[in-house]
Amino acid sequence: MTDNQNLLAEQRRALILDEVRRRGGVRVNELTRRLSVSDMTIRRDLDALARQGMLAKVHGGAVPVVEASTHEPGFEAKSVLEPSAKDEIARTAAAMVAPGSAIALSGGTTTYALARHLLDVPDLTVVTNSVRVADVFHEAQLAGGGGESRRGAATVVLTGGVR
Repeated sequence: MTDNQNLLAEQRRALILDEVRRRGGVRVNELTRRLSVSDMTIRRDLDALARQGMLAKVHGGAVPVVEASTHEPGFEAKSVLEPSAKDEIARTAAAMVAPGSAIALSGGTTTYALARHLLDVPDLTVVTNSVRVADVFHEAQLAGGGGESRRGAATVVLTGGVR
């Protein structure tokens, strides 16, 4: 068994996307050999990446998407890009946040990862424009206290209102 057989779908798809961008296209049969997975696994990966707008499927493989320069991929499409780098950035940033601090988090995929790393910072106040970021704290509070406000839990101010 090769190391590639143990790759998670997300990791495999990131490798495929990198290869498409680097080489300008990939073939299913090359990917099956390189990643040591079935052609159906590769085809499902290509389907998923195509649905996210990350690449275009062609007969026998995939090529980069030709996009207008103003195209901005959506949250789901961006969330699969560089997940380990985002997690490392989030972990490092979270270590800098002192208990009782007030911080602002935007609606990006890296700040979403940061929110998950901030759950154990006591008495934190988070101001955000992102419902997804607010939900990270809300769901953690529900999981930890049955809907009641737990001592030291984050106060989240969602611009436009308080949740």
